[in-house]
Amino acid sequence: MLQPDSPSAVADLAQRLPSFRTMYRALERRDAAYEGVFFTGVKTTGIFCRPTCRAKKPKPGNVEFFPNASEALHGGYRPCRLCRPMDSTKPVPPLVERLRRAVEDSSDGRVSDKDLVAMGIEPSTARRQFKAYHGMTFHAFQRARRMGLALRDVQAGKPVVEVQLGRGYESTSGFRDAFARVFGQAPTGAKGQACLLGRRLETPLGTMLALADEQGLRLLEFVDRRGLEREILTLRRRLKCAIVPGNNAALEAAAVQLARYFSGESLVFDLPIAPVGSDFQQRVWSELRRIPAGRTRSYLEMAQRVGVPKAARAIGRANGSNMIALVIPCHRVINRDGSLGGYAGGLWRKQRLLDHERRHARPAV
Repeated sequence: MLQPDSPSAVADLAQRLPSFRTMYRALERRDAAYEGVFFTGVKTTGIFCRPTCRAKKPKPGNVEFFPNASEALHGGYRPCRLCRPMDSTKPVPPLVERLRRAVEDSSDGRVSDKDLVAMGIEPSTARRQFKAYHGMTFHAFQRARRMGLALRDVQAGKPVVEVQLGRGYESTSGFRDAFARVFGQAPTGAKGQACLLGRRLETPLGTMLALADEQGLRLLEFVDRRGLEREILTLRRRLKCAIVPGNNAALEAAAVQLARYFSGESLVFDLPIAPVGSDFQQRVWSELRRIPAGRTRSYLEMAQRVGVPKAARAIGRANGSNMIALVIPCHRVINRDGSLGGYAGGLWRKQRLLDHERRHARPAV
């Protein structure tokens, strides 16, 4: 959190949040550009809101700011009933979607400030809105996208010089160094380099990050999940891969099937997945996928089904290591007494998911 009377605040939050003055001014103006950048906790009411909430604005001394809803909840605040900060995710801003399409349509995956001005877009506005929505700068997105395309070109057998020029790098050494920083080796040795493509997916319960390669979906997590960065590092280490923005068949299927899931049209996922884990974890995850939507099992029942009846705690640890939420439905495992137990995505999400599935599950034949 960031408070007006904490001049230095916490270093990592200071890096993630704008200054107190900037956020309070955005709150006063109900500036939609700051949606997703911060949430406001109101000390006098105990609620937290979006920057665009229509409620009467509190005095500066009565607010504190949080980088995400999860931290606001941990700060003891409850969601505002007026702006409902946890009930839905703001759609992709038109400007952000336009920027992404511009990068995709560009022959070398690069859009300069001069290009933005020609499109009638103020570069500073583009950078601010893109960073607010994606959590990374527009230029960082472009660099990652260009490197991903360069890797594909190299793997397809194109000459390195041709790839370098085609992706907008004038300097051979600059291209080689940039490529090596991302993929860990020079372009000439990268034909077998693995690469995970990443895509951001919006859901009614918050933004999710999906990562996939040719084998299938490797990760699907809510972006505020505790330990997400550690999971990403684990994947990069075990798969010896880089991660760049992009799309493929598995990610496209995930987007379509998530939409069907949250609309209640279908609670079944049949997209290709390739979870990374030990033999025991794989056994547990396979059993999780056998739990029908709208039903639950206890950790003890799960232990019995995988043949280790005294290992309920190990089941819990395997659940916590699952990186493919919803598709591998670890949220359907609860305590023996009927209480929810744990869930890395937040117990409020676990309850909402179970309620959603009970409403839309088809009766057993």
